[in-house]
This record gives sequence, structure tokens and C-alpha cells, in this order.
Amino acid sequence: MTKPARKPVGTWFGAWLARPLADFHLVVTIATLLTVLGLVMVLSASSVEAYADGGSAYSLFMQQAFFAGLGAALFYLALRIPMRVLRQLSFPLYAASVLLLVLVLIPGIGSQVQGSRRWFDLGFVSVQPSEIVKVTLIVWGAHLLATRRSDQTGYKDILVPLVPAGLLTCLLIVLEPNLSTTIAVGLVLVALLWFGGLPVRLFVTIAVSGAVAAGILALSAGYRSDRMRAFFNPGDDPQGIGYQARQALFSLADGGIWGRGLGQSRAKWSYLPNAHNDFIFAIIGEELGFLGCALVLGLFALFVFVGLRIASRSADPFLRLLTAAATTWITGQALINIGYVVGLLPVTGLQLPLVSAGGSSLAITLMMFGLIASAARHEPEAIAALKGGQDGRFSRLLRLPIPETYAPARAGRARAVSGPRRRELPPARKRSGKSGQSRGGGKSRGAAAARGGSAAIPRRSIDSDSARRRSADAGRREARGASSWRTTRAWEPSYPMTHARERGNSR
Repeated sequence: MTKPARKPVGTWFGAWLARPLADFHLVVTIATLLTVLGLVMVLSASSVEAYADGGSAYSLFMQQAFFAGLGAALFYLALRIPMRVLRQLSFPLYAASVLLLVLVLIPGIGSQVQGSRRWFDLGFVSVQPSEIVKVTLIVWGAHLLATRRSDQTGYKDILVPLVPAGLLTCLLIVLEPNLSTTIAVGLVLVALLWFGGLPVRLFVTIAVSGAVAAGILALSAGYRSDRMRAFFNPGDDPQGIGYQARQALFSLADGGIWGRGLGQSRAKWSYLPNAHNDFIFAIIGEELGFLGCALVLGLFALFVFVGLRIASRSADPFLRLLTAAATTWITGQALINIGYVVGLLPVTGLQLPLVSAGGSSLAITLMMFGLIASAARHEPEAIAALKGGQDGRFSRLLRLPIPETYAPARAGRARAVSGPRRRELPPARKRSGKSGQSRGGGKSRGAAAARGGSAAIPRRSIDSDSARRRSADAGRREARGASSWRTTRAWEPSYPMTHARERGNSR
């Protein structure tokens, strides 16, 4: 008796990926696994220090769990918010986050910890506005570039005002000072420019200039220059500036292949500073071994695949830019953190997304995962499946609304209305031609109507009236000398908005 042949694993996985909502389920699964792993490792890595400081081994863990719950609520909110509303709020939210960056620098408003003024102390919790500005810059930048997307888009339309706004954000974060978050914002800006269609030569010029500026900033302050010297000469001061990096390597080596066991780390007993935060990957390697590190790397690699897959399958240019930029930011930050833990990069202080201790970073990153999951539900195949009743148990449990279908024609008309236009005659006048032909055409239409033929005089529709009014409004704007950057406002959505004079008209 012959056994039935088994299907190859690749065939089974490919068939599962072909399901309409596979990307959505993968994003939710990756976010859940990384968050749960982070909570477990924060509890293990911070228990000794928390008990020594406050007498409770669970104090830092409870704070992290609170922000995980807040992040789950933001994740759900990001799933429910319509993309049209998100694009309308993109610029006000970004402006508010920049205002918070200004307020945190004022003594008495922002709290200063270890020489840096980065937090708002709300009593029971601290909020870091530089984490919020990452998400708002991605959303507003994606909306701006998607709104100005056209075949005649020039360099100025891509660079202005996105690059000046990004540089202002970086300047405010440097004044805190906080070089690590500045690097993260730089990653966001570079990703938006790359996926926004900036030419390669100009992109390389901007990237090299940013790398040179980051190098100058790294050597400008005392503690940052010490990190650079410790990276290039790790053996010069092993008990001083090179102590933290060396202890991280000792922890990874102590873990081996299988690890010492969950909760059995030696480095967390005051040998490795910031074991629960910047260097939590070293604790993962010590307790869970090489297999635990491979699990973390595999989850981030899968996230890169899914994020770029969502960006390539999305029909909306806004969602393509948002998903690609967010994937680049989260993955780049993870690679930088793992790179300096294993000794491949200088120590920067960037956290491992969803894993390292840090309430603001955890909540904001979960919200970004929620936006990516919402983009997965906006794929054309996913929308068709949801409208066909194939929403699944998870969507029915959360009572998620069916996403709006993206219409390129309507978005193009909205961009044309918001951008500069030439005055054109209404369609009826265009077809009439010259005055003599118009009179002849009138006689023929009258004769045809008298004969009762099919060439009756067409009725004037509401659409033609709307087009005529929009053309007249555009002509008045050009007469006033309005420039292109004023008519193409960055906070206007590309979705069609009904004019107030048209709301009462029925078709």
C-alpha cells in the first residue's frame, strides 16, 4: 500500500500566502510574538535592578505591561481609522508633535534625566515626544508625496517641504540631545525620499551628506566621542568606556547554542548596564542562546518580507509609501541595535523595537504596526474577500469596518482640483467648435428633434455644472496670482471632497 505523497513545505506556505488576508494575519502575529517576547525578557532582565531600587522585582515589568496595553489600544484604533481621515489629520498631527519637541526643551516643562531633556513627566508615566514624531512624519510625508505624485513631478515637489521639515525635526531632537532618535528620524526621511521617487544621484548626495553630519555629531559631544573611540579601540579602556560593549559580548558567548535558561542570566546582576533596555538582545542570547537570537532575527526578516509585500500589493500610493517607510524604519532600528550589541557598530542607544524596555517606544511602534495591518486590509484582494464575507473570526471579533476601495480616477481628479489648472472651456462648448459650426449644429439638432430621432439635445448634468464651477474657481485663483505650493496644499487629501454647494443637489 503506497502512502500519499506529501506536499512540499514551500508549496503549502505559498498556498497559504495566496490567501487574501494572509498579510494581515502575519503582521498581527509578528507584533504579538515580539511584544510577548519583549515582556518576558524585560521581566527577566530588569528583575534584579528593580528589586534593588524599589524592593519589587515587577515594577519595571508592570510599567512595560501598561504601555503594552496602551499600544494594543492604539493598534486597534489604527485598524479602525479610515485612510481618508488619517490623511486629513496627517499635517495637524505632525505640527502638534513638532510643537511638543519645542515644549520639551523648555526648563520646567520637560524633565531632564542624565543630562538630556527628552521626557514629559506626567506623574505616573513619562512620555517621549521624539517617539511620536517618527509616526507623524511617516504619515504626513507619505500623504505629501502621494498627493504630489504625477508624471510632471520635479525635484522641488519631492524635496520641499518634506526635507526642511525633516531637518527641523532632527535639529530639535539634537538639542535634547538625543543622537539615536535623530538617526531613526533620518532613516524615516531617507526611506520617504527613496520610495517617493527621488533620482538616485540626488538621493546618494543627500544620504552622504546625512552620514557626514551624523559623523560630526558623533564626535562633537564627549560621551558620543567616547563611544566612537571605544568602538575603534575596544581594548584601550576595558573597564571604562569599553566596559558595556565587552560585557555584551561576554553575555552572548556565555549563552552558546541553547542558552543558560530563561531567568538564569548572570549579566543582569549589575554586570551589564542597561540590560533591560539597549542591550536586551545580549540577555536574549545568554538565556535563550543562539536559537533565541535566530528567532528574533527571523521574526524581523519575516516582517521585512511582509511589509514590502504589502507595499507592492497596495493600490493606494499613500499606503505604499507609508508601509515601505515604516518597514524601513522599524527594520533599520532593529539592525542598528543588534549591530552594536554584537560589536559591528558603535553604541548608539537605539532600542530593539517591541522588545526593549521603553513605554513610549513600545506604544508608538505598536500603533505603527496597526497602520501596516490596516494597509494589509486595504489590498484589493483583501477588500474583495471582506466584501464577500470572508473576514474571518479575528475581524468579526474586533468588528473591524470594511475598508474603502481606492479609486485612481477619483484620486486623480482630487489632485487636479487641488493643484494648479489651466482655464478650459466646458465640455459642451469644446464640442461645439466654431460659431458657424455651432449654428449649423443647432439647426441639425433641432431637425433631429423634430424628426423624433435619437440625436436629441443632451441635458446639462450636475457633473458639467460642477466642472464649470471648478474651472471658474481655478481661473479666479490664477488671476490672483496664486503659486503652485499654495494651491497644492500638503494637508489636503487626495480623496474627493464634496463641495458645500453640491451637497444639496440630488442626481
